[in-house]
Amino acid sequence: MAATEGVKIHPAVDGGVRPGNPSFGGGVLSCHCTTDPVAIRINAQTSHNHICGCSKCWKPVGALFSQVAVVARDSIQILQNADKLEVIDSAAAIQRHRCRDCGVHMYGRIEDKQHPFYGLDFVHTELSPDRGWSAPEFAAYVSSVIETGVDPSRMGAIRARLRELGLEPYDVLSPALMDAIATHVAKRTGTIPA
Repeated sequence: MAATEGVKIHPAVDGGVRPGNPSFGGGVLSCHCTTDPVAIRINAQTSHNHICGCSKCWKPVGALFSQVAVVARDSIQILQNADKLEVIDSAAAIQRHRCRDCGVHMYGRIEDKQHPFYGLDFVHTELSPDRGWSAPEFAAYVSSVIETGVDPSRMGAIRARLRELGLEPYDVLSPALMDAIATHVAKRTGTIPA
C-alpha cells in the first residue's frame, strides 16, 4: 500500500484538484441548515484559494484541512438569514462569521485597516454548487493539523499526499502571500516607497 493511500485532505480535493475558470463571475454559498439556510452571494472570482490546516478555519466533518479563498470584501452580499450570523471571536484578526445554528463559517473579515489583508474576505467555496471557482493552489499551516489532534507520525504521508495533489505544503502562507505581507509592512514603515 502506498504511503499516501487513504490519506484524506478535504472532500473538494481528495478526488483531485478541479481547475478554476478565469472568467467565472461568482456564485452563492449556503450554510448546512436544511431549513432557512444563510446564503451569501460572491460577485467575483476568488483568488489565493488554498487548503488550510489552522485550528481556526471551518472544516467539513472528517476533513483534516479547510479550503479557503479570498475575495474583495465589497464582493459579498448577504442574501438571506443574516440574523443567523454571529462572529466567533471578536478579538481575532479574522472576524469569522458563522451560522449560529449549523456552525458553518460563511465568511471571515478583517476589520483592522492596518492589516496586510484588509479589504479581503475569506470564503469557503465548497459551500457553493456553482462550478468555476479558483482552484486551490497550495496548502498553508500544514503543521497546525497536529494542534487539532492529528498524530505527528502522519505528517510525512499528509505532506506527500498534498504534493501528489499539486498543493505545495507550507507551514505559513505561500511565498507570494508572504511577500505581499512583507511589502505591506515595509511600505507602512517607510522601508520601501509606498
